[in-house]
Amino acid sequence: MKKSAADIWEDLKGQVDFLTEAGAGFVLKPAKGRSAGDPSRSVPPAPRQTASRPAAAASSRVQARDIKPLPPAAPPLPSLAGLPAQTAAERRSLEEIDKQVLVCRLCPLHKLRTQAVPGEGSRSAELMFIGEAPGRDEDAQGRPFVGRAGQLLRKIIAAMKFREDEVYITNIVKCRPPDNRVPHREEEEACSPYLVRQIELVRPRVIVTLGKTPTDYFVPGREGMTARRGNFGDYRGIPVMPTFHPSYLVRNEGNRELKRMVWEDMQKVMALLGGK
Repeated sequence: MKKSAADIWEDLKGQVDFLTEAGAGFVLKPAKGRSAGDPSRSVPPAPRQTASRPAAAASSRVQARDIKPLPPAAPPLPSLAGLPAQTAAERRSLEEIDKQVLVCRLCPLHKLRTQAVPGEGSRSAELMFIGEAPGRDEDAQGRPFVGRAGQLLRKIIAAMKFREDEVYITNIVKCRPPDNRVPHREEEEACSPYLVRQIELVRPRVIVTLGKTPTDYFVPGREGMTARRGNFGDYRGIPVMPTFHPSYLVRNEGNRELKRMVWEDMQKVMALLGGK
């Protein structure tokens, strides 16, 4: 049924009222050049409503009042590039984070763990490797990357001319998920403040994300790992290099192309760090 001009005006006014109450921050004004008091050019007044319309309008107004504006976005975290050298107090803070992780109960994973795995390596490392979560061997030993995938990672680190005690190795999630499944979003959110603080205190010059989970956290994107690997991203002024997780290479042990791509990624990291 074709609406009259009065009905169209009423609908439009209702939409504007809704957006204004929802925090859109504008009001409807008369068109330029038209006088609000000029009856020949103004929109005709709304006709008298039928018995069924007031209830619907009241319901619409109640719904609009119930919708609250979104809170303002959190300010971006400050850049970590160019900060002064780490202090003794900050090194002690890293030790305190380790203690907090070991007794953490922020998500249900603590009920299933043998040991939490905070991370290990140099507390002033230039290079930080971040994986997904501990596996069975890591859960048993309380150390990151000690299974088959970890052994391969340590070979890669050695090939880069680094000693293990010169880099820092950790995961987004500090406790093993059951059956080595991918961590749930709420588990990442509960654990990530530990990792963020570790990065703030270690202040690496480069971060390498191992696999999709940490890459999605630091360098979000819709592409798969094959498209994203090898291209530096940025986290608070720190270059981030996504690459395949060592466990993916272990599962595809005969695929030399995957190993070649990971080594290409590490060569870019080495070049950025100035070589060893």
